[in-house]
Amino acid sequence: MNFDDDTIKKLIDSITACDEIKLSDIPCIDLYMDQVTTLFNDKLKSFKRDENDKLLTKTMINNYTKSKILMSAKNKKYTKQHIILLILTYNLKQMLSINDIHDFFAPILKNVILKDENSNILDDIYSSFLEMKAEEMDNFKKNIFSKINLIKEKDFSTKDKSDNELIKLMLLVLMLNNEATLLKRMSEKLIDTYFKAP
Repeated sequence: MNFDDDTIKKLIDSITACDEIKLSDIPCIDLYMDQVTTLFNDKLKSFKRDENDKLLTKTMINNYTKSKILMSAKNKKYTKQHIILLILTYNLKQMLSINDIHDFFAPILKNVILKDENSNILDDIYSSFLEMKAEEMDNFKKNIFSKINLIKEKDFSTKDKSDNELIKLMLLVLMLNNEATLLKRMSEKLIDTYFKAP
């Protein structure tokens, strides 16, 4: 176990180099379910932790529809709006429950999409999200190295080098997990405050 900047940088690069489904990648024609799952599993394969992971399955799509975080397919076909909602759901479900995602999507599903199928609100949200996400990657790198520097400044009672390396790695995981927890809780608070039906 070696707690060195080069290894951490390679891990960060592997995370931040992941592909995204851009608006231009979404076909102008409606897709059947198999085509949607293929699009996801091909375009987002860099997000897989394990080679056998499935990013999107037919069962997931059906469950999202049943949970009312996705509109029903039209003639067994999925529109660009469906695909954007599925991509956003994929991103959100990493931290939020399906109930929270339902509450979060409710204003869009009720007030925009179901009233005006030609609305561009999801295009605007998604393209802005991708832009901001790209900028956030730089902050992510800086933030991790800031944590690493804090950890390196700590003095540990053990003199064993391998024990010190283990302590540093464990502290980094704990600090990252703590930050993820705080961000998750803040997202939940925003949903509870602004998106849950009274």
